[in-house]
Amino acid sequence: MTTTFTLPPEAEATAPPEWHGLRRDEVRLMAVRRGAITSTRFRDLPELLEPGDLVVVNTSATLPARVTARRTDGVAVPLHVSTTLDDGSWVVELRRPDNSGPDLGVEPGAVLALPGGVRLTLLDGFPPGRRSRLWRARTEPATAATAYLPLHGRPIRYGYLHGSFPLAAYQNVYAGEPGSAEMASAGRPFSDRVLVRLMARGIPLVPLTLHTGVSSPELHEPPYPERFTVPEGTARLVTSTRRAGRRVVAVGTTVTRALETATDDDGVTHPADGWTDLVLDADRPARAVTGLITGLHAPEASHLRLLEAVAGPELVDAAYRTAVAEHYLWHEFGDSMLFLP
Repeated sequence: MTTTFTLPPEAEATAPPEWHGLRRDEVRLMAVRRGAITSTRFRDLPELLEPGDLVVVNTSATLPARVTARRTDGVAVPLHVSTTLDDGSWVVELRRPDNSGPDLGVEPGAVLALPGGVRLTLLDGFPPGRRSRLWRARTEPATAATAYLPLHGRPIRYGYLHGSFPLAAYQNVYAGEPGSAEMASAGRPFSDRVLVRLMARGIPLVPLTLHTGVSSPELHEPPYPERFTVPEGTARLVTSTRRAGRRVVAVGTTVTRALETATDDDGVTHPADGWTDLVLDADRPARAVTGLITGLHAPEASHLRLLEAVAGPELVDAAYRTAVAEHYLWHEFGDSMLFLP
């Protein structure tokens, strides 16, 4: 069974909730359990969990990863910077001039002029040996993306948004190390008051880092390799929480991907640092994660298969049918779901 639904046009969140007079934590939250689906506000999250449960967050901060590049024919085009590889090369997505999707007609060797006098040359597809919307690229002079983007970039935005918003609108309150091309948006509704109430209720939060790459809203491709770190303390608490029979609640697909990469066949989570290409689905279900906080994903998005790997396809399908019927809002500034299978 695969989750299928039609997304009504009016279901797209076109601006942050603060632009409509709401706090971050006042978006709607659907609590999804077997036999019961209820609706509340995200600020009520602490009451939906139990003392001894563990919440795991992704502390990667969002970079302003969109720059305006100029082709050799003089046409200005959006360029999305996805990540930096270990050899210093960039992984980028060249967009069509109207930002309606990736430019799939570009060829290796194409040269682009970037702001600040940087010259970027497309080398080959990423991952290596694969022709795709993403390219490995070399900059001249050699430039660190994490230093360059804050000076010349803007947040990545897609066509469903009405207006441009500051980088602060794309940051989670607990964000630390910059490195994500797009916000790990499942964590956006967290506020200081929600964090304090979770801790006061005996529900600890622990961090990991996964730097998200550029998503694929038009082509619905599976996630590409991404850099991640699971600290020793986080790994130890995840394993002990599972052994105590309590829930490990991942905040988003990024946390799920990192934790599951670091968890062995026996369900033991280990400290880990590197790149993950793990794709969760029915053939590789979750071993560590037993609860999931997530935003609402578009039809055919590969993230839906990850949700099914954690919560099961029947529960995910029921939740999305309810979300459509009850007019929940989609995308990074939209509403949330809490799966407790």
